[in-house]
Amino acid sequence: MTALSAPGFPEDSVRVRARDGAAAVFPDPAGYGTRLYGPGPGAAGDALDRARIVPPVFMPERLEKLIDLAREPEFSDVALTTAVGGFTARLPLYLSAFGSTRAGSGDLSVHAARQAARLGIPMVIGENMVPVHGYRRAGDAVRSALRARIDAYLEEVPDDCGGIVVQQSTEDADSEVWNLLYSDPAFRPLLETGRLAFELKTGQGAKPGLGGMTVVGRAEAEQLARRFTVRAVFGEDSAHRLRCATPGTFTDEILRQQLRFMRNNFPKARTWVKFHPGRDIDRAARTAWAAGADAVTVDGAEGGTGWAPGVFLDQVGLPLAECLRRIGRPDGCLLATGGIWEGGRTLRALALGARAVGLGRAALVAVDEDPEHGLERLADALALELRLLVSALGKYDTGALGPEDLWWPDGHTAAPAHPAAVTAAPPHAARPAGGTG
Repeated sequence: MTALSAPGFPEDSVRVRARDGAAAVFPDPAGYGTRLYGPGPGAAGDALDRARIVPPVFMPERLEKLIDLAREPEFSDVALTTAVGGFTARLPLYLSAFGSTRAGSGDLSVHAARQAARLGIPMVIGENMVPVHGYRRAGDAVRSALRARIDAYLEEVPDDCGGIVVQQSTEDADSEVWNLLYSDPAFRPLLETGRLAFELKTGQGAKPGLGGMTVVGRAEAEQLARRFTVRAVFGEDSAHRLRCATPGTFTDEILRQQLRFMRNNFPKARTWVKFHPGRDIDRAARTAWAAGADAVTVDGAEGGTGWAPGVFLDQVGLPLAECLRRIGRPDGCLLATGGIWEGGRTLRALALGARAVGLGRAALVAVDEDPEHGLERLADALALELRLLVSALGKYDTGALGPEDLWWPDGHTAAPAHPAAVTAAPPHAARPAGGTG
């Protein structure tokens, strides 16, 4: 047969698909557990890095600080402590959700948990930890992956800050993850001090509209097939299988009911919600705040994952900047994730309304570089950049940042504060004192 040539057409990609079939939709499974996946450069159309940070000439807030201090203020006077979803955090940061993938359930996540605790920032634990790895209560001889991360965090966290947030997906709900934690005596001190939260996961930036996906071996696939969908997309003879979780089904009324259930049945736990970067993100966020959510997390399309189809990483979901623009002025605590690793990107997200930002892939890479102090050093560098930038704007608290601190080459500004589609209630109204659980 004569070989065909197709100049200007992605011929190599087509040939890979012709050779490998459905396996070509995903990265090479041989790299699973050793690579973190995200969109290629510029694939998300991310505008957050293009916005310029623009200090004013006249700085009345600097004058107020000068009078208060009786000296010229310095960048070291910028306060970074903030309230994050009902917790106190020493930095406007939190450790993003690592789930049941190898990177999220192994030693790296335990080291990250310990360092996040020392930094005094909240830690989010991702989905499917219990359905995949099981759960053991305090005092059991062998710790599960979930317990190992929690115990490492609790060993180091100060008494006056931080907190643990546990996600729940559809499969987690079937395993009654929140009930297990809420009834475990080991968590009573966190509950009494208000430092335990449950996060309802409706989606994630790397795979909007899909549930979690991992690669498992044949033996594990047989064990997990009772709770998950398992497919031989890499070929029947392959040692690898694709394990898929369901994304869950949400409408505005279902979301309100879910939040009502969480608040009534777990009254001592904070209530968080995580959304993927959907086109109606403004409506979703305001619905959650109106229903009493303590925090809304928005995961932009720049968000990473341990495993995802390439077409989703490169082509699906709104970039983080657009999500924040559409939400406009928040009605409650807004948290942002997606490609965060340095102070400039952090400041832009805070100026667009976020209270804090999450470190995901950056945290794992930092801990991989130095398991003992890598995340702490990364946070130190980010905090210094943030203090310098906030001070340069003539401000001394991250809560004072606003859209006026940014200039957009494309001329866009933040979206209107309150779209007419949703009538929002006060952000923390009507939190019940008791529950039915």
